[in-house]
Amino acid sequence: MTKIISLLKKFYVHPLLWLVIGIAILTAHFFELILLLIIITIHELGHGMMAQSFSWRVKKIALLPFGGVAEMDEHGNRSLKEEFWVVAAGPLQHIWLIALGYGLLSIGVISQDSFTLFFQLNMMVLLFNLLPIWPLDGGKMVSLLLAKKFNYLRAYEYTLLFSFGLLLFFHLIVLVTAPLHLNLWIVLSFLYFSLWVDWKQRRYAFMKFLLERYYGKSHQFVQLRPLPIESDDSIITVVERFQRGVKHPLVVFDKGIEVGKLDENELLHAFFAEKMTSAKTKDLLYLY
Repeated sequence: MTKIISLLKKFYVHPLLWLVIGIAILTAHFFELILLLIIITIHELGHGMMAQSFSWRVKKIALLPFGGVAEMDEHGNRSLKEEFWVVAAGPLQHIWLIALGYGLLSIGVISQDSFTLFFQLNMMVLLFNLLPIWPLDGGKMVSLLLAKKFNYLRAYEYTLLFSFGLLLFFHLIVLVTAPLHLNLWIVLSFLYFSLWVDWKQRRYAFMKFLLERYYGKSHQFVQLRPLPIESDDSIITVVERFQRGVKHPLVVFDKGIEVGKLDENELLHAFFAEKMTSAKTKDLLYLY
């Protein structure tokens, strides 16, 4: 209960949502909107509760005019297993919500019409969030899959590009099937805007990822993945190869021969503290 209360304190309601509520009242859709907001709130609380169970820093949980978002103050340095469960926790809430609705229907607390509406709203929120488009839950799952194979920066860029391509395809479907559906156009605009902003800030997100590693907030990593590098590689090109969910012991080679080893923290110290972004990795072998 204490954790739920602490999460509720971080709730933020977008001012435009009150306008949407007012329109719902005027158009006699208030009951449907309240049900939808309850479902979205529980969905986002699912993310928040799971994040708190892993001691993540939950920044805020926001209700928007077209949905909700649980914003974490984490930057890709948690284990991929933890990230999977935090992402999955939102969609999993709909299972017990639908079961609860069915139970209330069975004992006569709610009508068939109310349960049908509740079921449809749950499925709408669930299926929409499972679309593999960033920053929806499905898009975050795609990002986690790519993070197992590619470095942080490349996986992030591939996620955004894949999401943009799929969003264009989804947009074409909307144009053919529901060209005058205002809510869909609002959601599409939000997704386009989110992808555009995240693409522009991808290097900034990458720097936050590196800074978090530099300040030692990746202590929970138990998986080591040695990273072979060349002695003439610059520090910036090496840190761009860092992956999520693992720690990298660096093995330095020169003309195919191993000439030394470095810890990733040594590289990050040289990158941030010493500003040696263009230095060669072989220079660090002499320094350290």
